[in-house]
Amino acid sequence: MKKIVVTLLVFAMACVTAFANDNSLWEKSTLNQVLKRGELRVGMEAGYMPFELKNKKGEIIGFDVDMAKELAKEMGVKLTLVNTAWDGIISSLLTDKYDIIMSGMTITPQRNLQVNFADPYIVVGQTILIRKELAGKIKSYKDLNDPKYTVATKLGVTGDYATKKYIGNAKINLFETEQEGAMEVVNGKADAFVYDLPYNSLYFAQNSKNLAFLNVPFTYEPLAWAIRKGDPDFMNFLNNILVQMKGDGRYQKIYDKWFGTDQWLKDIQQ
Repeated sequence: MKKIVVTLLVFAMACVTAFANDNSLWEKSTLNQVLKRGELRVGMEAGYMPFELKNKKGEIIGFDVDMAKELAKEMGVKLTLVNTAWDGIISSLLTDKYDIIMSGMTITPQRNLQVNFADPYIVVGQTILIRKELAGKIKSYKDLNDPKYTVATKLGVTGDYATKKYIGNAKINLFETEQEGAMEVVNGKADAFVYDLPYNSLYFAQNSKNLAFLNVPFTYEPLAWAIRKGDPDFMNFLNNILVQMKGDGRYQKIYDKWFGTDQWLKDIQQ
């Protein structure tokens, strides 16, 4: 009898401990802190069309921005966008400068060591813009893997990693922004520019006189929202709201707005 009583007491204590730990996790959860604060802080770099960019008024707009608005709306809190340089975007999340990264970030094992990713919300890949004169000569990334070619891309992004991995024999020039890298090709200072399909598609549409476009991605890159580690409540909310938005049509509406048309370009062109 005593043995049964002791066993029950141990079980009860374990349950109390587990309940206390669960409550502690919730208290520390970013989701709980956002609700208490009444504000969702979202980190992004406003320079990646059409995910996040600035309009004529200097406001940050884009696909990720509209998705962030839906998150804040569901939480019943205000939205604050924090424009951050890409090379410090993860470290700023880890030091609590914002609650989540929503900035067209590709899931990679290296990044996953520092942050946790929600389920992917879109899949993109690396494509190539080339000088018009090279159309027909350069048919894939393999043709660029030669010291005689100069390839531009953005520093610290998956285009950087993919270029070094697959086109490492070429001369590689890295730039702080997408625009600088792409302009190198337009100006004839580089033979090719490697970057994500959505951005290159839009850039080619605007500069087709000077460029040729290899529009079949040569990498597979799922994009996802990043949060700090050890936060199952926030992760659960993010994954569930993404499923809900895809199911009720909100995701498709936002997608069509930014990828199904280029009408939004008039808001950023001077």
